Amino acid sequence: MKKGILVVISGPSGVGKGTVLKLLRERNDNIVYSVSVTTRAKRPGETDGKDYYFKDFDQFKNMMHNNEFLETAEVYGDYYGTPKKQVLDMLDAGKDVILEIDTVGAVNVKKQYPEALLIFILPPSIDELYNRLVGRGTESQEQLSLRLNSADAELKSIKNYGYVVKNEVAEETAEIIDNIIRSAHYTVGRNAKLIKQFVGE
Repeated sequence: MKKGILVVISGPSGVGKGTVLKLLRERNDNIVYSVSVTTRAKRPGETDGKDYYFKDFDQFKNMMHNNEFLETAEVYGDYYGTPKKQVLDMLDAGKDVILEIDTVGAVNVKKQYPEALLIFILPPSIDELYNRLVGRGTESQEQLSLRLNSADAELKSIKNYGYVVKNEVAEETAEIIDNIIRSAHYTVGRNAKLIKQFVGE
């Protein structure tokens, strides 16, 4: 069984990552979603173990101490982490694993797992990003300002990514990302055994 691909998806808050990833998983049944651990408060409609594993700070700190994370990051005063064992087990089972994490976490994953595929999602425009954030109605004015201010720093991190996709129509964005992931299975580096059948050592 060929090992799965670790895919990191990043982009500013409000860019539409959640919608795109939902459509992506509907298109490709080999894709699984890594559920992150977070210390932030649960939002209305979120389910523990499905959207995030919600932990308090002490629980999160213990997991860090036990080296249970592939990466961790602090975002707007809350902590997020990717459970290492869960991800590696799914990759070994041949599944393509999606991590939806920020730009700092993406760089940390790439350091630990160099073959990871990093994809950055752009909004149609900065104005549209603002409209989407306001329209969500889930952030206070202070949180809204923090997210907008951090968007610039996130955009400057695009150079660390292998691919960039503008999210104008979510269905089209999901199709593009699906094609990127599917094509990554056919790189020379991932097919050494196949090539060996034709060219030997």
